[in-house]
Amino acid sequence: MNSTASPDNVTQPRPAVLHILCGKIASGKSTLSQHLASAPCTVVLNEDQWLTHLYQDEMLSVADYVRCSARLRQAIAPHVISLLRAGVSVVLDFPANTVANRQWMMSLITGSGADHQLHYLNVPEEVCKARLRARNQAGTHQFSVTDEQFELISRHFVAPEPEEGFHVIRHD
Repeated sequence: MNSTASPDNVTQPRPAVLHILCGKIASGKSTLSQHLASAPCTVVLNEDQWLTHLYQDEMLSVADYVRCSARLRQAIAPHVISLLRAGVSVVLDFPANTVANRQWMMSLITGSGADHQLHYLNVPEEVCKARLRARNQAGTHQFSVTDEQFELISRHFVAPEPEEGFHVIRHD
């Protein structure tokens, strides 16, 4: 359980935090997630890793990704809520890049009563594409994404808005 010493040296529970990541492909979400996970009592749940292990043979198109990702979100939601209720902070390395995805993430916050931080990686598209090409060439990522796929997926990107109710931390 997360805790912090109070002035009288009595350990007080520290609320769990759900860290949410918003940014285009290759903006640095997974790199930031590893940094955030270095905090005590914090775990990373990485969508790409789960999708690779569960659905790799089924994911041949962007439509396949959308279908498999929806199945994964449905399956993992109770687990995330349980972790947060148990006092474990979670870095949800799933893209919070659409209003619909963020609404699902808000349901996790509401269902768990946890605090949250939405990390918005505002990285120029040219930088993301250069990182993506380098990542594809190095073969270090679970999935290789073409420039055409990047463009298709990026068309659906929506930056977080204040009325969505998130505590946003910008990373420029």
